Amino acid sequence: MTLTRSSGILLHPTSLPGPGPIGSLGAEAYAFVDFLADTGQSVWQILPLNPTGYGDSPYSAFSAFAGNPLLVSLAELVAWGDLDRKDLPHAPPHSPYRVDFGRAHQEKESLLRKAAQRFRAQASPERRQAFDAFCAEQGYWLHDYVLYRALREKFEDRPWNLWPKALRSRDGQALEKAHQELQEDLHWRRYAQFVFFTQWFALKTYANEQGIRIFGDIPIFVAFDSVDVWANQHLFHLDTEGNPTIVAGVPPDYFSATGQRWGNPLYRWERMAAQGYSWWIARFRWNLTQTDLVRIDHFRGFEACWAIPAEEETAVNGEWTEGPRDGIFQALNQALGEVPIIAEDLGLITPEVEALRDRFGFPGMKILQFAFGGEPDNPYLPHNLERNSLVYTGTHDNNTTLGWWQELSKKEKDEVRAYLGHGLRDMPWDLNRAAMAAVSNLCILPMQDILGLGGEGRMNLPGEGTGNWDWRFAEEQLSDAVRQRLGEMTRRYGRAPQGWACRL
Repeated sequence: MTLTRSSGILLHPTSLPGPGPIGSLGAEAYAFVDFLADTGQSVWQILPLNPTGYGDSPYSAFSAFAGNPLLVSLAELVAWGDLDRKDLPHAPPHSPYRVDFGRAHQEKESLLRKAAQRFRAQASPERRQAFDAFCAEQGYWLHDYVLYRALREKFEDRPWNLWPKALRSRDGQALEKAHQELQEDLHWRRYAQFVFFTQWFALKTYANEQGIRIFGDIPIFVAFDSVDVWANQHLFHLDTEGNPTIVAGVPPDYFSATGQRWGNPLYRWERMAAQGYSWWIARFRWNLTQTDLVRIDHFRGFEACWAIPAEEETAVNGEWTEGPRDGIFQALNQALGEVPIIAEDLGLITPEVEALRDRFGFPGMKILQFAFGGEPDNPYLPHNLERNSLVYTGTHDNNTTLGWWQELSKKEKDEVRAYLGHGLRDMPWDLNRAAMAAVSNLCILPMQDILGLGGEGRMNLPGEGTGNWDWRFAEEQLSDAVRQRLGEMTRRYGRAPQGWACRL
């Protein structure tokens, strides 16, 4: 895939402003699309949209196919007649700058249950038909997903390998009995998915009409406590009791003497290959219906991944195991045509990983925060960038650029100044400008760097299990001066759409 010169913003929908405890797919999302179009942007990059588990990380989801009901706009449910306006919670957010996941879970689940009951009782024939069509078309993942979530709640949120054996092993009679007993629970969960995707596809259509492409994210691995593993146990390295035997991570390096033990069960690639990679094809097909291009998180795992025995507490005693390499991407191209993939090729990248990326023409990622303090051949320095790549100041895993700058030593700051050739008195816009001016065809700036936020705006600190993912911005932070500055910079460096004129 060859990118055209353009720019965009990285912002997960949970971080959108609004009256509730979390961002939603309602009016605030449409306003953000308008902001992107008004400032000459062409891309909205998001994190995975799937329902989150422990820690509320979008990279540890209960399903690789389902949507996150926390993002459903309750105001739109009122407009559709599924809720009354008096049903909506009126308490303001505890902070306009933080997501309150606990309150969001409590309020959204309760109101979605209520809306599902009203939908069943009084929905129009047209909406009932749309609901039935959605359930039929998406049944290949939806049926297992809603049953998994209902059973998990029944068994006090215990992971599936701690359920009764008949359900753990997916005995047909046990599944059918559970399905009959949990019909009401299954209905509201189907309804929640129906309204999530109804709202998401309406938003995507609006964005595309404004010239904005949606840039999604596919984590290579899935969570062990997920319907993906429960429903496809034969595709993962598990023992007879359903416990992982080897898990994913990365080996010890400069940043960690014990490496990182992520704990995701590893795929049995040979079995996936024997099935023609059908699970992956279905996953990509559905994701590319929701988005216009996708990032593969931890792309290097398709060439080789670090396999850690499950009993190990750290990532020290692992080994590199071969991934599917060309086979999976050949299968995807054959089934779906050229797939618009961006390779997250950060970290320890070997020539073999780069060769795999380049054989299929996948653009890679370049992070300016990683560029300085080394030798002139650092691949992230602006003079070493390639046109068919994405340049970032930082990603959701980095500190904000202002936070990064504030933590640098005087010597490190002097090296950045010497390279960029000026005094750097306006960070993060100094680095924003370097990214926009770079030769990389696509430039993505995190929203925090547009707003000039310090470390308080960081989205994620890798390795920390709690306290992440809750950053949120308030509408008043997005001033006319910020909008004007972003639009002018986008125009100056040739990233605005042809014929674009600032509407501010």
